[in-house]
Amino acid sequence: MKKLFNISLLLFAAVLLFSCRDGNDIPEDIHEHEEIGKVVVTVINKGNGEKQTVNVVDGKAVEHLHLHQGDTYSVSLDFQIKHEDHYHSSDEIEKEKDMHFITYKFANGDIKVKRADDDLIRTDGKKLGLKTEWTVASSTAGKANITLVHGPTSVNDNFPSVDNQQGSTVGGESDVDIFIDFH
Repeated sequence: MKKLFNISLLLFAAVLLFSCRDGNDIPEDIHEHEEIGKVVVTVINKGNGEKQTVNVVDGKAVEHLHLHQGDTYSVSLDFQIKHEDHYHSSDEIEKEKDMHFITYKFANGDIKVKRADDDLIRTDGKKLGLKTEWTVASSTAGKANITLVHGPTSVNDNFPSVDNQQGSTVGGESDVDIFIDFH
């Protein structure tokens, strides 16, 4: 009899415990992921110091680049998040450098990419791609494609070669995928 009473008490407690639970409880996302709404691409001609800035807002480049055959350019990327009515720089990419990687592709131009000496280095020894140098071997009107990949399973900062480090990834998804016209 005592055993039956203890089992009944245990079942009653279990029912009471689960009935007090709110069925609308949704687990909170503990990782706040802010949307990147703007990318500022700064391009400086290493030969004459001429500076160009391209603002890419919601994936659309406002300006285009003037790239000259034979010139080398320092290129830096600033990923920004919209806050109310203005944008501010985000350090999320730097803080989570091992979760990100940047790749470069060019249509209608022979442009070599070298990841800069002062570029951010991931813990796997690969350069992230925030700071690069572009050398223009030949150029016609074309497009530069810059992609910020989140969560790649592997990265190669020396793809397609050590002399042209456009980068490649396996896995992951695109956080930012922008196209900038150049001529």
